Amino acid sequence: MRRKVWLSILGLAVIGVLAALLPSVAPAGEIPTTVRYKVLAPMRHGNLSVFPVVAAATHDTQDFLTLDEGLRSGEVVVSESGAIAPLIRPRDGHSHPLPPGGGAQVNHSKRPLILLAGEIVTGGRQDRVISKDRLVPAESDPIELGVFCVEPGRWTGPKMSFDAIGSPMAAPGVRARAMADKDQQKVWSEVRNSQLAMAAAVPAASAGGVINGTTSYAKVLQNEEVKEKVDSVAAPIQHDYQSLIKELRDRNAVGVVVAVNGELIWADVFASTALLEKYWPKLVRSYAAEAIVNRNKDIEVDSKSAQQFLNDLEGRRETVETEPGLYRHTEITGDGFKAFELTSLLPKTGFELHLAKMAE
Repeated sequence: MRRKVWLSILGLAVIGVLAALLPSVAPAGEIPTTVRYKVLAPMRHGNLSVFPVVAAATHDTQDFLTLDEGLRSGEVVVSESGAIAPLIRPRDGHSHPLPPGGGAQVNHSKRPLILLAGEIVTGGRQDRVISKDRLVPAESDPIELGVFCVEPGRWTGPKMSFDAIGSPMAAPGVRARAMADKDQQKVWSEVRNSQLAMAAAVPAASAGGVINGTTSYAKVLQNEEVKEKVDSVAAPIQHDYQSLIKELRDRNAVGVVVAVNGELIWADVFASTALLEKYWPKLVRSYAAEAIVNRNKDIEVDSKSAQQFLNDLEGRRETVETEPGLYRHTEITGDGFKAFELTSLLPKTGFELHLAKMAE
């Protein structure tokens, strides 16, 4: 069953006028004006290929807050809905949180918050994965946070709050079930499949009952043997790309296209190099985790194919959800893919903060 948590934004100062977020144009001739993004030669490790993406233009995103930053500073609090508003449990057996009323605290922060689908928050009654990209306004009242459970075996906990600091980003397979299918049973099924595959790939962790002895997806990814296995794939690419980002700063490095076993599976593209750098350590580990649980022949895919994958955003159907003056979330369904675009509608913005594309 899909659960609900409430997210509140804390802070001390009232937000001022959002600073102008002006585009930064790439050097002349770097990228043709008819192309938004250019895919570069890949970095490879085993069956994982990561293609850097540079953009024709980027934006200043310093006035946006990430979930990790907010939790670390105390400006963001994520809690079970029952910790902020009472729950009604009617005859259907489901929990329905009451709207925040007199008992809900009015909170403030300095910056709007970005939430990315796939970010995991641990704690509460069950670990959860965020199901959709969205923006949370500064000075926000508690809001309902769309999530899916990634820990089906627990419904108790020592505290009602959640943490995301040090928590992993869900691998593309799990992110896809939450983002595209929006189905709790499919999320649980993918979590279990991933755990079983991880148990086969990391016998040391499996032998101790660590993997088969827990239903927590986050705990499996944070197990020392599993982390060592993921790091063996992620660390070389993370290091190489961080170095490459510095070299490509003037060329607007903003994202990646990802292939596993020679098949293009995912793309993450951001509005700025700075935003990519904030998410990169979590993202590269999620790609590595996917490569480990889907081990096959080390087949190579070329940059031309990756460029075509990123360019193809023409869909048969679009679903748009908008919070006026805050953000627009667009889901594009095409032939063999789904893409998700998060666009900021805050004053002096109007640009795409994050693009995620998955193969189906």
